[in-house]
Amino acid sequence: MTNEAVSLPLDGVKVIDFSRLLPGPWTTQSLGDMGADVIKVEQPGIGDYGRFNPPNYVSLGVYFNSVNRNKRSVALDLTDASARDAVLKLIADADIVVESFRPGVTRKLGIDYAAAKAVNEKIIYCSITGFGQDGELADLPAHDMAIQAMSGAMGANHSAGTVPPMPVFQAGDYAPAGYAVSGILAAYIRRLRDGQGCHLDIAMFDAMFVWSNIALAGALARMSGGSGKPELEVWGDNPRYCTYPTGDGKAVGVCLLEARTWRVFCDFIERADLCDEDESFADRHTDHGERRQLYRDAISAVCLAHDRDALVETMMHAGIPICPVYTPDEAVHSSAVAARGLVEWIEHPSQGRIAQLVNPLAPSGLVDAHRRASPELGADTAAVLAELGYDESAIVKLMHVSP
Repeated sequence: MTNEAVSLPLDGVKVIDFSRLLPGPWTTQSLGDMGADVIKVEQPGIGDYGRFNPPNYVSLGVYFNSVNRNKRSVALDLTDASARDAVLKLIADADIVVESFRPGVTRKLGIDYAAAKAVNEKIIYCSITGFGQDGELADLPAHDMAIQAMSGAMGANHSAGTVPPMPVFQAGDYAPAGYAVSGILAAYIRRLRDGQGCHLDIAMFDAMFVWSNIALAGALARMSGGSGKPELEVWGDNPRYCTYPTGDGKAVGVCLLEARTWRVFCDFIERADLCDEDESFADRHTDHGERRQLYRDAISAVCLAHDRDALVETMMHAGIPICPVYTPDEAVHSSAVAARGLVEWIEHPSQGRIAQLVNPLAPSGLVDAHRRASPELGADTAAVLAELGYDESAIVKLMHVSP
C-alpha cells in the first residue's frame, strides 16, 4: 500500500531531541518517521558528533543521515541562560524529550526531568545512558563494544584462552533504542488515558543484557541449580547452523536446524545415513555431540564443490535454506532488498541524489520515511524560535550572529 492521504500515528506530537550518536537519534528518527515533529537541539559549530562519522555522500555523513531524517535542527548553546530559557519554552510546548547526556549533565544545564516537569507536567522524558541514572557504573562512558562485552554476549562465542571476536552489529546501541521507542509509545498511550507523564531511564547495559537471553541461558540455569548443559548452540559449534566456504572462495550460511529440513537436505545429497531417526527437538539446537564432525564434513563437501551463487540457487529451488553470505555492497544491490523496497533514492538539498535505507514499517502506512532529509546543523533555528514567539532581534542574539 502507499502512504498517500494516510494520517500518521504521531501527527501533531512534538519531540525535543538532545541526543547524539546512535541510540537517541535512532529513537527520535523512528518517532519522526511516525509523524512526530522532531526538533534536534545541537551545540553551535559542532552539533551531533555523528555528523563527522565517515563515509560521506558529498559532505554529509551516510551514518548521520541514516539516523536523523525527519528532524529539524536548532543550534543553541545550552550553557547560555537565554538559550536555556528558549529550550524550556520548547519543552513546555512539547510532548516528548529524549536526551543522552551523562547522568547529572542535564541537571547542571537546567533541562533535567525536574526542570522539564516544572514547565510541562505531562512531559514524557526519556534518558538514554550507558548504565542508567544510578548505580556503581552510572558515570562510566559507554560504547557499544563495552556494553556487549559486559552483557555476556561477546563472551558466549569463544573458547577459554582465546580472544572473543569483535561484534559486527551495534546491538548495544540498537537494543536501548528499541526499548526507548516502545517505552515512549507506551508512555504516550498511558498519557492519553490518564494524563500522566513519566521519566524513562533507558540503560544500554540493561537492554543489551536482557536481549542476551540466549547467551545467558546456561548461566541462568546454573544460577538456578541446574547443570546448564547442553546449551542452545547458535554460534557455530552446531554444524547444521553455521557458515561454510564455497568453491569460489565465498561463503554461505547453512540453516538446517529442523529435523524435516535436515532430512530434505540429506535426501537431496543422497546421504540418508546422516539422518538420526531418534533426534529430539532439543537435539537440533545442540552441537550434535559425536555426530558433529560427520555432519560438518558432509555439509562442507557439498559447499566446497560449488560456487556460492550456483549452490544457493540450487538449494533455494529445492526449498533448502542455504543462503549467501553477502558483502555490504552485494546486500544493497541484492534482489531481496529490491523486492522489499528497502533502499530508496532521494534528492537531498545539499548532497544531490543519494541512496538511503527505508523504514520497514513503511508498507503498513504507520511511517513516512520520505518527508525530510537529515538537517544541516542549525538549519531550522530561526524558524523554530519564531514559532516560539521570538522576534528577529532576539533570534539573531540567540543565534550569536550579526544582523
